[in-house]
Amino acid sequence: MKIVFAGPSLQGHVRDGRIDGAPSLICCGPARQGDIARTVAEGASVIGLIDGRFEDVAAPWHKEILGALAQGVAVYGAASMGALRAAECAAYGMIGVGEIYAGYASGELVDDDAVAQLHAPAELDYQPLTEALVDIEATLAAARSASEIGADEERELVRIARRLHFKERTIEHMMAASSVPAGRREEIAALLGASRVDLKARDAWALVARLR
Repeated sequence: MKIVFAGPSLQGHVRDGRIDGAPSLICCGPARQGDIARTVAEGASVIGLIDGRFEDVAAPWHKEILGALAQGVAVYGAASMGALRAAECAAYGMIGVGEIYAGYASGELVDDDAVAQLHAPAELDYQPLTEALVDIEATLAAARSASEIGADEERELVRIARRLHFKERTIEHMMAASSVPAGRREEIAALLGASRVDLKARDAWALVARLR
């Protein structure tokens, strides 16, 4: 039995507990403390941790991941909390997947806040309500490389995004807090929305491909 814990990173692609294009994987929503240990007890042989809960309930515990690994269960992590836990538990056999995991493993990424997002509940399909910092920075970098924004604009918007609490980290709040002229703010907001880089989704799908 292959279990994936995912919510906003695969939003819109999970139906009745199954991921689009990967019917052999069972998706259980974002993980909280005890979920990994429970699925091991229920017979999981492979676990993919993508999204996790951490504010309203306790987050997935390192010790339950180590317990799963000790019992021979393959545990993968990517994209969000999974990338964090994979970097923290790589020495014990947890397998990290994707660019965000690589950032945490190398020390380029440090803060948990970089992947945190406010999202809707399961009843609303975990719709993301804010932007993850890793996605904002990747989107701004791509816009700068395409000469759609200037270097000064990129630096200021990255600085603002890092300063915002994850529950308030939206393009609208970023632009409102910037010194960019009003007309230009609308242009930048539109192009960032149109050419958004979703690193979390990209890494989540890379994990799904590995498990599939």
